[in-house]
Amino acid sequence: MGRDRKIVRRQPERGRYDRPSIDAVLDAGLVAHVAFVDSGQPYCIPMMYGRVDDSVCVHGSTASRAIKMLATGTPACLTVTLVDGLVLARSAFEHSANYRSAVLVGSFRAVAEEELKRRAFEAFANKLVPGRWTEVRPPNTKELKSSMILEMPIDEAAVKIRTGPPSDDDSPDAELPTWAGVVPMVTSFGAPEPSPGLAAGIPLADSVRRLMSRNVK
Repeated sequence: MGRDRKIVRRQPERGRYDRPSIDAVLDAGLVAHVAFVDSGQPYCIPMMYGRVDDSVCVHGSTASRAIKMLATGTPACLTVTLVDGLVLARSAFEHSANYRSAVLVGSFRAVAEEELKRRAFEAFANKLVPGRWTEVRPPNTKELKSSMILEMPIDEAAVKIRTGPPSDDDSPDAELPTWAGVVPMVTSFGAPEPSPGLAAGIPLADSVRRLMSRNVK
């Protein structure tokens, strides 16, 4: 029997394999790291991505070496990590972080269908700012031809999640006079900065207004 590549082996109680858990992490993240081997040399490339139904899509120039290599179907691994808080213990050994991470293994294929390419670009735009796609010009035929969309099916995937306080509450270290607990991490957005070439009189996009309303008060 082959080794199940998606099984979480270190602290397996933190592993989850259901699609809602996997999709939740993929949908919440913004940057994926894609790893592969080219001529014996490992590479790990940060990429923007989007989830389209049962696949994760990335894109790049048709001239990109990494994109061309991934398009051959070479084995690849895609990871997305979200850090939710710093876990501060009494001992240095027990320090950690609360996090959510998704790992997908498999291979990519190039998307040739123009309609699927457009759906991928829609996913990319709306991942940056939900609702942005309806506010902008969609890619034209020339732009679609100059870009390569790759998709990896969400087949072999797992999520690993850590939540809660440090692990030394029930240890002798709990008697030490050292503060311990969790420092939550939150994402907020600064004031929008208009492009220098923005025409006069154009108001802030509704999608950006909604994004700003999500800031933690």
